[in-house]
Amino acid sequence: MGNSYAGQLKSARFEEALHNSIEASLRCSSVVPRPIFSQLYLDPDQPPFLPEDVKPKVEELDKELVHRYSQNGNLDFSTNQTVNEMEDEEEDEDMSDSSSPPIPYSQKPAPEGSCTTDGFCQAGKDLRLVSLCMEQIDIPAGFLLVGAKSPNLPEHILVCAVDKRFLPDDHGKNALLGFSGNCIGCGERGFRYFTEFSNHINLKLTTQPKKQKHLKYYLVRSSQGVLSKGPLICWKECRSRQSSAASLSAKPNSSVSPSTTPEGGSANGYKSGFTQTDSSVFSPAKSSSAVNLSGTQDPSRNKSVVKPLALSVQLVGKAFAAAPLSLRATDVANGNANGGRNNVLSSTVSRPMPHLTSPSPGSAAGDQASMSSSGPPKKRHRGWSPGSPVPPSGLSVSVPTIRPSARTEPLLSVPVPQSMLTGILQPQPIPAGETVIVPENLLNNSGVRPVILIGYGTLPYFYGNVGDIVVSPLLVNCYKIPQLENKDLDLLGLSSSQLLSVENMILLTIQYLVQLGPDQIPLREEFEQIMLKAMQEFTLRERSLQMSAQCISVSPGQLPWLARLIASVSRDLVHVVVTQNSLAEGISETLRSLNEMKHQQKLPDYVVAICASKIRGNEFCVVVLGQYQSRALAESMLTTSEFLKEISYELITGKVSFLASHFKNTSLGDDLDKLLEKMLQQRGESVIIPFNGDVSECVSSQEAIAMVSTQEPDLDVDTFQIYQPQLTVARKLLSQVCAIADSGNQTLDLGHFSKVDFIVIVPRSEVLVQQTLQRIRQSGVLVDLGLEDNGTAYQRAEKYVVRLDNEIQTKFEVFMRRVKQNPYTLFVLVHDNAHVDLTSAISSSLSHGEPSHGLADRVINCREVLEAFNLLVLQVSSFPYALQTQQSRISSSNEVHWIQFDTVDDAASGDKLYFGLNEYSKSLQWGVTSPLLRCDETFEKMVNTLLERYPRLHSMVIRCYLLIQQYSQALMALTTMDSLRDHSTPETLSIMDDLITSPGKDKNGCGHMLVIRVPSVQLAMLAKERLQEVRDKLGLQYRFEILLGNPASELAVAKHFVTRLKAWRGNEQDDWIPRTYQDLEGLPCIVILTGKDPLGETFPRSLKYCDLRLIDSSYLTRTALEQEVGLACCYVSKEAIQGPIVALDLSEKEHEKANGSENDSDELLIDLDRPQSNSSAVTGTSGSLADNGVSSSSAADKSQKQTPSLNFQAAVHSSVDEGAYPGFTAGETLKQECDSLGNQMASSTTSKLSSLSSVSQAFRWPAHSAKDSKALRAALPRIVILSKAAYCLLSSQKSGNLPSSSSLLPHADVSWLSSLRPLLHKDMNSEEQSLYYRQWTTARQQHADFSNQGETSGSRSFHPRRLLLTGPPQVGKTGSYLQFLRILFRMLIRLLEVDVYDEEEINANHTESSEITQSSNDHWPDIEIFSKMSFDLNVHDPKYRTISPVYTEQLSRVKQEASKETKLEEPKKRETVSMMLTKFAAYNTFHHCEQCHQYMDINPAAQISDSTLHAFTFSSSMLGEEIQLHFIIPKSKENHFVFSKQGKHLESMRLPLVSDKQNLNAVKSPIFTPSSGRHEHGLLNLYHAMEGISHLHLLVVKEYEMPLYRKYWPNHIMLVLPGMFNNAGVGAARFLIKELSYHNLELERNRLEELGVKRQCVWPFIVVMDDSCVLWNMHSVHEQSSQPLEPGCSSKNVSLKSVLQHIEATPKIVHYAILGVQKWNSNLNTRKAKAPFSRCHVRDFILLNIDLTQNVQYDLNRYFCEDVDFNLRTNSSGLLICRFNNFSVMKKHIQVGGQKDFVVKPKIMVSDSLAPIMPLQYVCAPDSEHTLLAAPSQFLLEKFLQHATYKLFPKAIHNFKNPVLAVDCYLNIGLEVAICYVSSRPHSVNVNCEGVFFSGLLLYLCDSFVGADLLKRFRFLKGATLCVICQDRSSLRQTIVRLELEDEWQFRLRDEFQTANSSDDKPLYFLTGRHI
Repeated sequence: MGNSYAGQLKSARFEEALHNSIEASLRCSSVVPRPIFSQLYLDPDQPPFLPEDVKPKVEELDKELVHRYSQNGNLDFSTNQTVNEMEDEEEDEDMSDSSSPPIPYSQKPAPEGSCTTDGFCQAGKDLRLVSLCMEQIDIPAGFLLVGAKSPNLPEHILVCAVDKRFLPDDHGKNALLGFSGNCIGCGERGFRYFTEFSNHINLKLTTQPKKQKHLKYYLVRSSQGVLSKGPLICWKECRSRQSSAASLSAKPNSSVSPSTTPEGGSANGYKSGFTQTDSSVFSPAKSSSAVNLSGTQDPSRNKSVVKPLALSVQLVGKAFAAAPLSLRATDVANGNANGGRNNVLSSTVSRPMPHLTSPSPGSAAGDQASMSSSGPPKKRHRGWSPGSPVPPSGLSVSVPTIRPSARTEPLLSVPVPQSMLTGILQPQPIPAGETVIVPENLLNNSGVRPVILIGYGTLPYFYGNVGDIVVSPLLVNCYKIPQLENKDLDLLGLSSSQLLSVENMILLTIQYLVQLGPDQIPLREEFEQIMLKAMQEFTLRERSLQMSAQCISVSPGQLPWLARLIASVSRDLVHVVVTQNSLAEGISETLRSLNEMKHQQKLPDYVVAICASKIRGNEFCVVVLGQYQSRALAESMLTTSEFLKEISYELITGKVSFLASHFKNTSLGDDLDKLLEKMLQQRGESVIIPFNGDVSECVSSQEAIAMVSTQEPDLDVDTFQIYQPQLTVARKLLSQVCAIADSGNQTLDLGHFSKVDFIVIVPRSEVLVQQTLQRIRQSGVLVDLGLEDNGTAYQRAEKYVVRLDNEIQTKFEVFMRRVKQNPYTLFVLVHDNAHVDLTSAISSSLSHGEPSHGLADRVINCREVLEAFNLLVLQVSSFPYALQTQQSRISSSNEVHWIQFDTVDDAASGDKLYFGLNEYSKSLQWGVTSPLLRCDETFEKMVNTLLERYPRLHSMVIRCYLLIQQYSQALMALTTMDSLRDHSTPETLSIMDDLITSPGKDKNGCGHMLVIRVPSVQLAMLAKERLQEVRDKLGLQYRFEILLGNPASELAVAKHFVTRLKAWRGNEQDDWIPRTYQDLEGLPCIVILTGKDPLGETFPRSLKYCDLRLIDSSYLTRTALEQEVGLACCYVSKEAIQGPIVALDLSEKEHEKANGSENDSDELLIDLDRPQSNSSAVTGTSGSLADNGVSSSSAADKSQKQTPSLNFQAAVHSSVDEGAYPGFTAGETLKQECDSLGNQMASSTTSKLSSLSSVSQAFRWPAHSAKDSKALRAALPRIVILSKAAYCLLSSQKSGNLPSSSSLLPHADVSWLSSLRPLLHKDMNSEEQSLYYRQWTTARQQHADFSNQGETSGSRSFHPRRLLLTGPPQVGKTGSYLQFLRILFRMLIRLLEVDVYDEEEINANHTESSEITQSSNDHWPDIEIFSKMSFDLNVHDPKYRTISPVYTEQLSRVKQEASKETKLEEPKKRETVSMMLTKFAAYNTFHHCEQCHQYMDINPAAQISDSTLHAFTFSSSMLGEEIQLHFIIPKSKENHFVFSKQGKHLESMRLPLVSDKQNLNAVKSPIFTPSSGRHEHGLLNLYHAMEGISHLHLLVVKEYEMPLYRKYWPNHIMLVLPGMFNNAGVGAARFLIKELSYHNLELERNRLEELGVKRQCVWPFIVVMDDSCVLWNMHSVHEQSSQPLEPGCSSKNVSLKSVLQHIEATPKIVHYAILGVQKWNSNLNTRKAKAPFSRCHVRDFILLNIDLTQNVQYDLNRYFCEDVDFNLRTNSSGLLICRFNNFSVMKKHIQVGGQKDFVVKPKIMVSDSLAPIMPLQYVCAPDSEHTLLAAPSQFLLEKFLQHATYKLFPKAIHNFKNPVLAVDCYLNIGLEVAICYVSSRPHSVNVNCEGVFFSGLLLYLCDSFVGADLLKRFRFLKGATLCVICQDRSSLRQTIVRLELEDEWQFRLRDEFQTANSSDDKPLYFLTGRHI
């Protein structure tokens, strides 16, 4: 049926295949086992063979590649197919060549009830492509999706799945007869006849159904996953002519590597030609109908790349004329509206689309240029001229089949909805004048492949030899000026965005081209700035002239001569061609003249073709003809992956053979190999001495191997140290994590975690993995985080570092399992070098790109990672620009930038400064003769000559071959052939000279490292082999090593060099081998560093040269360029940066002499060349040295100490201008850590700034002995040799802007949002740059963030737990994030720890040992025994160590020394200790967990109004008035209260009964916690302390603080004190708690009495507890241990609930007034067991019996010691106070709130700067002019008394025998005075005062119980002093009279005082007197 089979059966093969087929069918479970004929016929004809002229080694290295591709059919190295494609119409008319009418066909009727709608299957499921294009369709293996056409639905394609064996191969052959297909709609399988299938899918045919006729297209997925129409299925045999390369059959619809569009990620027609990776249209015999051409349109057509990236694919042969418009629709539908570099479609013209006039618009779209058709074409192939020779297949860049048109009336500028994908735009005829026929052999004749830069207007069609031209959309977006919002216009200083006419644009373009240098290429970013400046000028002019811009536009008539005028100054480099009809004329003319040009004639670099058409207005484009410019532009259009594939293709196919043969000879014309052989024979067995000798000395190879260094070089030991900047950055990271936790959106709950675990994900680089492992091991972080033990940490480190390769999936699943299983561990996923692989998983799976593509996206952005609440993602990058787009997943507030230091002085104490990209750019201004950044001009000239000679090869191939030759010749010149010296560039020669001679001058053989960057792996391997061969034949194999730095493999160092490295390092194990570049510290070597990107590997300090001559115009994005130069960044000694002074110009010989006579000269000259005597060994730490460059004893330090200050001129500040690289330019006291320490710390070799041919530069040091070589070791910056293109970008410091590399597109995966945008200016630090990129760049389709789109920027989702750490390359980020993990862990532990007071009890020695004690095993006090114990009046609480002791008889025996302390000493800092919180702790508001979530009720939905406010009034006998308190009661707590019947009025708070059985789930006592100033920090969450049981807890707060407490504790009951107590002290709160509780007790007794309960049965206790009680402990006594002298006790943490329940269970509890526990201190467990119960002071946490203490009140005025005062009153009333010693409470040290001192200020501020007011100024004489203070009078009084002891009670000081008598009160009157407390109440219990003479009397607000008789009982010393304190002056006088004080005491008028308040504040008055 139209299939012609080629190939004969061979009997042996047949039998084998038959056998296999039978066996397979027996085992096979699938529907159709593979037929035997398909095995025989469908296998590829032959495996591809490699052309012989490729070097055998190259073959080896590509074996794997070829093998891989030949297995999958993914690549076809042939270029020999011709494709004649038909579009639909032609297919139809062509099916039968005769003109007979079609045979009528009657279709079987559809089964009843089935669907017959066109486009749907009989089961009613939609099959149309437009509806299925977004669906994920699963198809069985071996099936393909194809499109069928239904005659009734011409505009739709139906989707079917067909077994690919029944479809033709790419030659139109080998389709099996028959059919096997499935229905995609309903899923029905196994249709074995096409007729049956066509009925099922309702094709409704009128002719016999034929698969050849109705299955039209392969269907392919675009990079966004849209299914769309692909190439035609080639049913006819395509004619092909065998060419030298055999062809592979490539199947459609398998995949091709993803390509990244050069800019502006949309699919655009223009790209197709250049990146064939992208559109797999180049499959050998597949059509290149429209869609195929759209570049990014579908990176998913499998297995169909014609060749790995020939720069272009000669897509179109003689007849290239197709511009089917479906392309436009697909393009636009693919979201082409983002302004990319090649987004040409976004404004297409509205006039009819021109098209082919022939009936078959798509006709010969695909003859590949490299083929000729065999035989004459059919007549409809218009573009074919019979006699034309076949254009050679070179490195051609094909042209799009689409006609770009850039008019401003947008036709398709909006994204077209999916339904427009197919068939809506109908082709239109094309006027004949608009086509350009590209001349044959254009490239061969002219040596130039012109690049056409699309300008403004419609580009014509190109026919003929289109492989020899390139169309570039580089500047097209600059001419499409976007509509901007007003705010953006204002930002840019424009009045509107439509300011420039086409004429203006043309003139600007010409002007721009004229000013470009001969070695520059147009840069889009540069031209955009020019356009912007022009528009700003116009705006200014408009504003000043107040007229519209139209007045200043150029008229079309003036345009041609103005254009020529501007071009006339270009010295013939820019030509202008003006035509009238169309651009095609101008372009044709240019190409024709180019083709006919004689080689001697000079070409212009640029031709600007202008079409000044009257009808259509002006249009123009630029044809680039410059040899260098056209090539650079074409190459810069490829992404890195693409050009690397192109290079490997050129090597595999042997295209380089003629270049290789060119380099077989030396520059002198001798055969290189023969020369080397000759030298090898001359040398015989001997080799050049490995070290410590000249190059001319030879030894035998055995000797050479045996040579080991005699002394150990001074290399540093490996220590790991973190430097100050790293600490600072780690802290910034930590504070950002805390900010996330505090943000209130519940995304991170730090209190939840008790452990930190991590994993580091790094790009695919073996060295980087080893380097990270080394840092992890040396930092000890695994042990610090408690993840591993000391012993195992070394081995186990490997599971914490994972590289992004194919195994990551399994390792990552293991990690995620750990994350899920450990909810209390906070995991940190560190994604290091996060900028490296940003491809999205979708686009890479569709395009089958490099295996690692999209892995990072799959891991970092997978759902589990996004949702895991215990996982933080930290992305770390030196070049974060691609992570900072509009679609970024990281919030800008979660970025942490490296710290910046502005001047060298900041680093005064550090010994190293960071030397980064900025410093390199600045160093060019140092005016040094041998700069750090260099461009090798000689080399560039050689390259240019070769580029002209080999126009078809990629320039990197040519550069690489030349570089290999340069190094080879330099080696030969320096050892044997002096004559070659002049043929090596001076740069190369000086580098090699330094490399070879430095080991010779060193006793240990240390030397320098040279890094040569060769991105292509194949080229790098070639370079390594060639250089190794030359080195070995010259006998230098023991002198220096040559290594291949391939990310995919480990370092392989020769054995004898490993031995040498081990000898230097001393203590390594026998099996040690170098695994990182830092391990190579000091080894003389060349590292050929390959791989697409450098991946952040750290180099040792012995790295001296970076050769980046291969990095040229293919690296035109900021990331690509900067990461290459980033290799050289490091930390350097300060003196290296501050700008050297030119000391002397020494020629080489003088140079030698100077070095020789060093020791005599007074003033030492240190050439920047490392001092020869000690070469690099001298320089300090070894590279492997701490990874963090941590040189603990680095020689560099010593040198700092020994050299007198260096007097360099600070000509150049190293201050980084933090533009692009917030660098740590100046060290802090600590050295910086370096990301890589090695290179950093003391770069062990300073760099040789002098090339041999140039003058050397010298530093001048102050005189000192040269023998001290350590002083010479400055770590100097590396020397970087750049290509011209890179050098221009980095050195263009015009007007001090950032190096212009920073204005480039930040990364290949992003595109600019708009061509009008402000400039990234030099003062921007990294935060500002980040915001700039977030505003002005957008992710392309292939970018992993592309899917993070939102309608508005607000709806884009930031991942809340993701952070980004950015810092310049090699600045120390690894050390920083390891330190961050450490401090994060410490912080989590701190969150789980609490600082509690740990203080010994005071006055322990004053305690009388009571004879009466209870047995230590008793759980409760026995009231009989207890009541007989005496009360211990001494205060033991260490908080009160500065208060007046209470007088006891024991105290009178204590001799107190006069203390020498000054009175106003700062209060001593109280001792605290850190304790782990347990599950029974009390918490503040910062604790959140699932269990107490309800209890805290911080649910935002719960309105505060859920709680109700109730007033509660009672009268207080003490205050003599009614008090109104307010309760705030949440709904959930109302059950604790009794309300009136109406439910409105609060009647009482429920109390339990004494007789209630002990309920394990309840405590009886209500808990009151007074709190002030601690709404956040007070420990008011008792949920865990109470073990979650229901309890009654009331917060007692001041009125003004109530809203705050209510906000933080919405679910707590609040008791709000009246406003009059806002300034009161803690005494007032305790007084009111007690008053209220007593009143409530009475109410409850009354209420319950009515229910028959006895009054005394109501529970009379309340708990009063401080808001700082955090943990409770129980201490149990050990049984007497074997050493009876040391009984100890153990303690365990218990809950507050169990403590309360225990105390409440005390027998006869109602007889105790106060019960408490002791205060914890760390000696409680070690001290000898105390009695289990004590009768003494208790505080902080008490059970108070409000019934018994009804008549004992707290002093409501008190601020201090209110509890000592209350305890003394209670005890003197004869009540029992019991302390349980087997329980203790821990009090947290809370720094805020609580009863803190007032800041005492004057009431009326006179000036701000008053001296602090001393306590003695708190009182004054009444009516005096004293400054009045704004503080409560009681507070001033108490403070005054504490400090006025010497004035008030001079006799009492240090005299405990004669205490001061205080009646009814205890006041603190200073540590030196004892107070004897006496109660005036009848029947009170007082201390025995017989025989005591008092040294003073203190009467404080005494009541009527104090009478004259009482005072007369006491005796006073002569001269004792009195202090009487009263509320006002009158009561003071009355008291004096009532107490008859004047009888015994003498008063003077001037002894009356008042507190320094104004009369409004009710001052207190007191009078002092002396005893007569």
